[in-house]
Amino acid sequence: PRSDCIAAEQQCLSDSTCNATYRILENCALAKTRLLPLDHDSRVRCLNAELDLGNSSLLHCRCHRRMKRQEHCLRIFWTVHSSMTDGYFNLETSPYENPANEEHWKTDYNKLAALLSGKDRSQLAGDATNPCLKATHVCNLSKKCVRLRTDYASICTRGAGSEDTCDRRKCHRGLRNFFEKVPEDFTKRILFCPCQDELCGERRRKTIVPDCSFQYNTKPNCLWLLDSCLEDHICKSRLADFQQNCQPADMSPDGCSQHNHAACLQAYMGMIGTPMTPNYVSNSSEEISLWCTCESSGNQKEKCDQILGMFENNKCL
Repeated sequence: PRSDCIAAEQQCLSDSTCNATYRILENCALAKTRLLPLDHDSRVRCLNAELDLGNSSLLHCRCHRRMKRQEHCLRIFWTVHSSMTDGYFNLETSPYENPANEEHWKTDYNKLAALLSGKDRSQLAGDATNPCLKATHVCNLSKKCVRLRTDYASICTRGAGSEDTCDRRKCHRGLRNFFEKVPEDFTKRILFCPCQDELCGERRRKTIVPDCSFQYNTKPNCLWLLDSCLEDHICKSRLADFQQNCQPADMSPDGCSQHNHAACLQAYMGMIGTPMTPNYVSNSSEEISLWCTCESSGNQKEKCDQILGMFENNKCL
């Protein structure tokens, strides 16, 4: 099995040759982060250092979405693969381990849902017509789900209704915490509940508290949103994961080139709580989008449309 990048880095640093090569790559990655132009010789040196790693476990290491020190692990991955980001935003390879290889949690979702249906019917009358409400009620019966949902909701609604603006970074962190630490049995049902009316649709759209996590006063350009994402190790990693797992394919029955719709939905959830947080566009629609526009993109209009199209017109998603 692939090692995680933190273990691979420790192994590399204990070997003098690998250590020297890795230090070169760290400088290359730092120059890219600071947008410093590299001359031809520097670019060649960076590329050669990446090739010199050869079969090193560093070159093949991956990270887990739910691991401790995730940001550190991702920083190592992008240090070793910094040349991959040259294609503007086609990041090619996800730094995350295939979800099929990750440990699946046994959850008590069905038991809690059965417990819920045995409760007073009058109290839950709205549940039958509002699956999003039912999913929330089941979450409330799970200590972990209700605690982490309450955490992000309180952070993301702080400042609402007054002149104070919410703390978007803290709100995003709270959302990522919720989607990483609560089992998908709960999170997927809350986010992807099937709605027949606008009341249900509104609850679904407001799952992520869009006033704080999603919307700005004016829509920024999607290229600006992308730049913000590529400067952030977590966002860049989630975008790479999304691109890999939600790559559309016209000839595939499920519209996905990877033939794994569940992995695409998981990758989509991974984007929530990043600078490129997506959401439903309205209460009466299942369509989703980024909060950005491609107006005034000049000669980069095509790239901008491509970014927006990954979310708006993606058959796999």
